[in-house]
Amino acid sequence: MSASGHDLSQANANYVQSIEGTAATIFTYLGAKHMFTGFDHILFLTGVMFFLRRARDIAIYASLFTVGHSITLLSGVLANWMVSASIVDAIIGFSVVYKGFENLGGIKILGRWAPDTRIAVFVFGLFHGLGLATKLQGLMSTEDGGLINLICFNVGVELGQLAALVCVMGILVFWRSRPSFDRMSFVANSALMVSGFMLGPGFHLLQYALST
Repeated sequence: MSASGHDLSQANANYVQSIEGTAATIFTYLGAKHMFTGFDHILFLTGVMFFLRRARDIAIYASLFTVGHSITLLSGVLANWMVSASIVDAIIGFSVVYKGFENLGGIKILGRWAPDTRIAVFVFGLFHGLGLATKLQGLMSTEDGGLINLICFNVGVELGQLAALVCVMGILVFWRSRPSFDRMSFVANSALMVSGFMLGPGFHLLQYALST
């Protein structure tokens, strides 16, 4: 049982394991599909973009997340990093909680000790990529075209992120033009925090409690 938005479906996992040789198009598609349907990614991106209006800021934050995500996705699989998937998934859930809390002004209480949002987005991007890497380990080999497949999967992930970003920004731009945006932004970010908690820390704490 898992609440992770990084999990590949069993059908996709079996399919990945069955592929021999280079299959660039297939892995690009699988990467894009995974990203576009990964609700943990979507929730975090929504939090990051919630109050951003300038194209330059949107590009900077999206790029920071992309670079962080790509670094650990590729290196995590290639180096076969042995990390706890449960801990990584809990941190990913926490990233959503953190962004919702920051959007509500909660981080401001730290004053000059408050983390730089750009650094936070990059660091959480590292964990999002590592989360997917833990799911791909054992499914993909770097031999017999596997390295190209992995790179294509990562390209697909970033293409999927771009598509998701366009959808998220389209919804936000439309919503900002409505009177309800200012009134409901508190509710939306509170819901973001609850979703992140249930996705990560809350789920894994419950899973631990049930297993003891």
